Amino acid sequence: MNNIKFGYKPTHPGEVLKDEIEYRKLSQSKLSKQMGISYKTLNDILNERRPVTVETAMMFEAALGVPAYSLINIQTKYNMQVVSSNKSFVARLAEIRKAAAML
Repeated sequence: MNNIKFGYKPTHPGEVLKDEIEYRKLSQSKLSKQMGISYKTLNDILNERRPVTVETAMMFEAALGVPAYSLINIQTKYNMQVVSSNKSFVARLAEIRKAAAML
């Protein structure tokens, strides 16, 4: 991401989970089986190619004890930062605000 609006690169929850899994010396294969998700899905989350959903957040909480709400909050902040760096979307928001101000 080239446009860092908030002064830092947004943190994807996969980054946090990957650090936790590496710290615990867990294998992705074993964790994916324990959680009942494919290795590819787990790997995509950990490598920031797939978002953490409410369901996967709850699975991570069950497997690792990491609070699901924390993962969802991180994902939401990440999503908002990514969208906020989309210039065409920001322009669209400006137009909506301009129209709303005239109501």
